[in-house]
Amino acid sequence: MERKFNWGVVLGLALLGFSRSMGWALNKGFSFPLLSDYTSSAFVKGSILALEGFIGLIVPPLLGYYSDTLKSRHGRRRPFIFIGGILAALATLMIWTVYRMGAPLWAFALTLGFLYFSLHLYTAQFRALMPDTVESGQRGKASGVITLLEWAGNLFLFGLGGFLVAKYGKDYIGPFGLTALFLFIAAAFVYHKVKEPEPPEIEENESLSGYVKSIFTTRDFLKFYTAQILWWMSFEFIAIFLYGIIAFILKGSATPENIDAVTSMGLYLMALFNVAVLVGSLPGGYIYDRVGRRLSIIIGGFIFALPLLWGWFIHTEAQIYMALFMAGIGWGALIAASYPVVGDLLTKFEKEAFTGRYYGVYEATKSIPVLLAGTVGGAIVDLAGGNYRILFPIGAILVLLAMPLIWSMKELEVRRE
Repeated sequence: MERKFNWGVVLGLALLGFSRSMGWALNKGFSFPLLSDYTSSAFVKGSILALEGFIGLIVPPLLGYYSDTLKSRHGRRRPFIFIGGILAALATLMIWTVYRMGAPLWAFALTLGFLYFSLHLYTAQFRALMPDTVESGQRGKASGVITLLEWAGNLFLFGLGGFLVAKYGKDYIGPFGLTALFLFIAAAFVYHKVKEPEPPEIEENESLSGYVKSIFTTRDFLKFYTAQILWWMSFEFIAIFLYGIIAFILKGSATPENIDAVTSMGLYLMALFNVAVLVGSLPGGYIYDRVGRRLSIIIGGFIFALPLLWGWFIHTEAQIYMALFMAGIGWGALIAASYPVVGDLLTKFEKEAFTGRYYGVYEATKSIPVLLAGTVGGAIVDLAGGNYRILFPIGAILVLLAMPLIWSMKELEVRRE
């Protein structure tokens, strides 16, 4: 029996996405400047931020697998969401406290790792709830709304952070405290108000080895996951090292003093990027449902890649704003169009009982790029003599390499509802 589109469930998930985005935005917006007070090495800073990728590579696939078969009166996904939200709220407060206490680099890095673990504790479960509760033909619309609120969370945090930094300097307690509050409220709301449907009967559960094997033997899953690694690595090159890029382009080097000088601008840039993502996300979800799966992803990918190619040639503040706004429109369309793919492939291959584990791998393929971008990107910058600008064209090439993989996905056919 086809489920009706439930706006309450979708908006509850969107609120959860909003709060989680604040947590990730807090990391993107403030970790690099804070780490710059400890070290000037791009490789060291990138490697510490790459802990997010290492943890995300392991935790979501394993806990997503476990949540598929969890039998609990609290549901399969909600216990993870509630516990993860509480821990993530605690972690955000710990990061600021440890920094203000003047703790050594290793202690600060551990608190960042705790935040990454807490957020990834319920990453797969958050993603799996959408296809669990929304029918295949309606997932583009749901994805557009959830993506809209997720990136609105980024916009809110970056905009607020930019204003506070411009007004008060390096006193970041406001963004950290507000993020902790939203993380807790959203997790509690979803746990108490969003009811999970009855889980489908699992007649023959995949073993852990069979689950991993199926990913590598089902070509469309493998192609999609590989493509996603490529375009997320492109994104993370820019997201992780944005402050260094701005400082290098506008001031000639990414010294701690120059990074402090551009921190407010960087936060405003991230806010602008997220405005552009909001502009691109709703059309991306609509196009996915109405025009075609492969074409909608490829259109978003090309729109995202072109400003990155231009990035090698930009020299002014206005050009930086323009390039990131254009890239954000493409990124919003790309993400809104790619989010429902795993759910639709599971429907195609009659594996809808396993959304937790396959969305766990979906998230892991977003974490591999963080791991690689932080370490490889940092090494590239150091080898290039501190030239952060080089990350722009490399990122564009990675996105363009992903597009043929999407076009060759045979089972991602157009559906008209």
